[in-house]
Amino acid sequence: MKEDPSTVKGAEALMLGEMLTLPQNFGNIFLGETFSSYISVHNDSSQVVKDILVKADLQTSSQRLNLSASNNAVTELKPESCVDDVIHHEVKEIGTHILVCAVSYTTQAGEKLYFRKFFKFQTDEVFLEAQIQNITTSSMFMEKVSLEPSMMYNVAELNTVETEDEGTSTFGKMSYLQPMDTRQYLYCLKPKPEFAEKAGIIKGVTVIGKLDIVWKTNLGERGRLQTSQLQRMAPGYGDVRLSLEMIPDTVNLEEPFDITCKITNCSERTMDLVLEMCNTCSIHWCGVSGRQLGKVSPSASLALPLKLLSSVQGLQSISGLRLTDTFLKRTYEYDDVAQVCVVCPYMSRES
Repeated sequence: MKEDPSTVKGAEALMLGEMLTLPQNFGNIFLGETFSSYISVHNDSSQVVKDILVKADLQTSSQRLNLSASNNAVTELKPESCVDDVIHHEVKEIGTHILVCAVSYTTQAGEKLYFRKFFKFQTDEVFLEAQIQNITTSSMFMEKVSLEPSMMYNVAELNTVETEDEGTSTFGKMSYLQPMDTRQYLYCLKPKPEFAEKAGIIKGVTVIGKLDIVWKTNLGERGRLQTSQLQRMAPGYGDVRLSLEMIPDTVNLEEPFDITCKITNCSERTMDLVLEMCNTCSIHWCGVSGRQLGKVSPSASLALPLKLLSSVQGLQSISGLRLTDTFLKRTYEYDDVAQVCVVCPYMSRES
């Protein structure tokens, strides 16, 4: 961390190794798990700052949740000191979650400053737990308990332990369910590739499948129960979704690099889109701003290769993209869509 140009000076002394430092996109977290994060704001300047307010929000597809333990400002923060917080959240929605950490403070000169950082994680897989109870007065043999997925999902049963020869049931060799006993069956559903690409256009309530249960009584009589279609609420992405298909992790200072964006029309109408690229203090777009992208039909997508460069070292946010629908004269703004580490390709020689 000491040699990393994107890390603040002295960060290596905070005992935060790379394994404990969140990257911009830090993989998947599963539905039902608890997301926990340790937030540390470090004053690496030589001045005392005042009125430090640290706010942590979690943005989902449907709501924005405040996870900060306290909303009170810290009176002052001395050089080489930290403001720490620990946040927790039980994941109850599927889709992209964005952790937004915002910090505001006042300098000794009375200037009020503010900055934000974004961290994303996905919840692509759906875990379904089915609890089955024998409410009869006699034992029964569970012949089959399976989940028949809908056409959008592939399913994996998580009720066996794989051995060298074959899978062994987690309930043992004899699959009997005694009176008033309960069993819990677990299944993992994952969108099929052709539907995963269309995640941005699936709206409202979607069907994930149905349970098929077959059993026999102690006299050998067979019984069967099939549930109705199980449903879940799909995440929403607004009228237009912009996602990044390709972006490098590290780029050189003042050297152009390429990214590929994917634009999806999530509305029920055709859009005629115009792309504007607005420069920031560190990010400079290469190419023609205000160009026509053409008409995009409902549920359709288009790939958009772009070129840009950064004039500032460190971790820089990709911002400044604007899409305007000429039909409704509506503009959609996309800031902080990703982050890239900008490094200097050469080292100055010391005499």
